[in-house]
Amino acid sequence: MSDLHTPETWHAALHRLQRDGIPHVLATQVTSAGSTPREPGARMVITDDAIFDTLGGGTFEWQTITTARACLAEQRYGLSLEAFSLGGRSGQCCGGFVNILLEAFPGTTTHIAIFGAGHVGQEIVKLSAPLPWQLHWHDSRSDAFAEQYQQQPRLNFYPLQDAQHSVAALRADTHALVLTHNHDEDYSLITALIDRDDVASIGLIGSDSKWASFEGRLKREGYSAKQILRVRCPIGRIQATKLNNKTPYAIALTVVAELLWLTDAPSSQENRGLDSQALRTLMTDSPTTTS
Repeated sequence: MSDLHTPETWHAALHRLQRDGIPHVLATQVTSAGSTPREPGARMVITDDAIFDTLGGGTFEWQTITTARACLAEQRYGLSLEAFSLGGRSGQCCGGFVNILLEAFPGTTTHIAIFGAGHVGQEIVKLSAPLPWQLHWHDSRSDAFAEQYQQQPRLNFYPLQDAQHSVAALRADTHALVLTHNHDEDYSLITALIDRDDVASIGLIGSDSKWASFEGRLKREGYSAKQILRVRCPIGRIQATKLNNKTPYAIALTVVAELLWLTDAPSSQENRGLDSQALRTLMTDSPTTTS
């Protein structure tokens, strides 16, 4: 893969990548001893296919980029500390020594598919804007997506022409919400979603009578009780079992709250941040340069 070199500054790139939920690494030079290309505080941002700004170039920078991309490929997110002797490991003639702090960000790991751009769908999209989710918004109407949404970060638009095709294109572990303007379209989407066993969750908007009709039809068509139980109807029920406010905004609030519960995952790390011993060594020991 060839690198895309861009004049975009590291801080502009960092803001954009964070906003758009794209995996990236921020590399910061935190110490400098002897002769080094740049001073502490120098930064660059690295993605799978692009580099923003520089730590000074040469083999040392190439090794920093390689290490950063290994973090992304192996999904080793968080902080790590790299030491470079500019004459030993890096094969450079400066003879100095630097420590580089790598901060690897996973980008967006939660994907939400919203089928339907009606009033409730619009409110869900607006309420989800500050959250670190990638939204995939589908509708069969050509004029469904208002211009006001075009600049919202992490929001993607898709024409909904065939339920099977649209559902087949979803990423694994996507959380799907079905709330189109057409009951037949809703049903086609529900059957397509049930047929995929790797969809993270399936939510359907509707009344008890609508769900009773769908459930009966699913049973008659041979779907098992286990498959049918994968569908939550109505969506937002976890938070709003007795909610009397049925406005689109209120319904959207309960749906987003429900998704927060469904997508929240505790950290498996006992220790967070830099290894304490490595940090003590960095702060108390003077590096010895090698040639």
